[in-house]
Amino acid sequence: MVNFFLGLCLYRKNLKIKYSIILSCQKLQEKINILSDENSKELKNTLSLNEKISRYNSLKKIIEEINQSLSPESITDNLVSIAFLQIAKGAGTCILYLLDSQSHKLYIAKTKKEDKKLVIKAKEGDIFDLWVLRHNTPLLIEDTKKDFRFDLEKLKTQDIRPIASLVSSPFISEHRFLGILRLDNLIADFYSQDDLRFLAKICDLGAVALENAELFQKTQDLAIHDGLTGLYTKGYFLSRLKEEYKRCIRQGAHLSLLMLDIDFFKRYNDKFGHTAGDIVLRELSSVLSQFLKDPKPIISRFGGEEFSVILPQLDKKRALGLAEELRSRIENTKIILRNQETSVTASIGVASFPGDAQDEDELIFKVDQAMYLAKQKGRNRVCGISSH
Repeated sequence: MVNFFLGLCLYRKNLKIKYSIILSCQKLQEKINILSDENSKELKNTLSLNEKISRYNSLKKIIEEINQSLSPESITDNLVSIAFLQIAKGAGTCILYLLDSQSHKLYIAKTKKEDKKLVIKAKEGDIFDLWVLRHNTPLLIEDTKKDFRFDLEKLKTQDIRPIASLVSSPFISEHRFLGILRLDNLIADFYSQDDLRFLAKICDLGAVALENAELFQKTQDLAIHDGLTGLYTKGYFLSRLKEEYKRCIRQGAHLSLLMLDIDFFKRYNDKFGHTAGDIVLRELSSVLSQFLKDPKPIISRFGGEEFSVILPQLDKKRALGLAEELRSRIENTKIILRNQETSVTASIGVASFPGDAQDEDELIFKVDQAMYLAKQKGRNRVCGISSH
């Protein structure tokens, strides 16, 4: 009996020890799980931090890539490539919209797509892009099904391609809206707040680059356009003539040149003043631009009251006919100077390649001769130099 009670006591003691060990193991496992979870979170935070550091370290390279060219085409191409590779990791779709300054509507400037066959129907942007345009602020949508700002049922009726997550940022420079850079994906929660911040930074840099390119383009335009008439300058005209001549040689094509001079221009200045002379020059420039549209001409103010026109792919017979129509249009155009209705006439010379000249310099010499021949024959007429 003594042995029985002794065995029972030992059993109970062992059972308590067993339960104590089990409890200790459970607590230890709980601590292990907590530490493992904390370690996993720390690892994610470390990876996220490393990615942030990597992204922002790449900003110097991004600035260099964006600013390596003053061509808007090159800048937009770089912006889309950077966003698509560094933020989207080559997945989903990247669209760069620019704002048309006249219509104030968005238009697609560049795209990059994971699915090469994907067709983007929203050429002027969808409701997400219009939201960014209206609010002038970046947009993050982690899951379109859970975002209260947009009516999902309305999206379905608008035939918009499926989108689960989206990040979008505007290009704004000096309070002027330039466009939108947008990334979207079929997977929900694909983009994060960090992605939005980095995209906004890229767009800030892109806005400066685009504005610099725009200013450079305007400077170039001013350099090749006459300040009074808006037509090309003589220097640009001569440069383009060389190009057109080389193209004609390569393609065996025709090329015609017009040279025209306003008849008795000094009389208008003497009678109405130099301001009136400027009005005459602008009116004639307007007639030239509106009348000469096809084939695409290159019209310049050659100097003073002289104008020159390159007519690509036009032979001499057709050029003479076009010049005569132009002469008549000029003669019949009414100009108001100091409340008086008047008109001007012009003497026009015509020369063509290859019939009249062997190179561009000789072509200019021949067309100049033809114009002075028109003046000698009484002005207000069209003349060509005989090639025989």
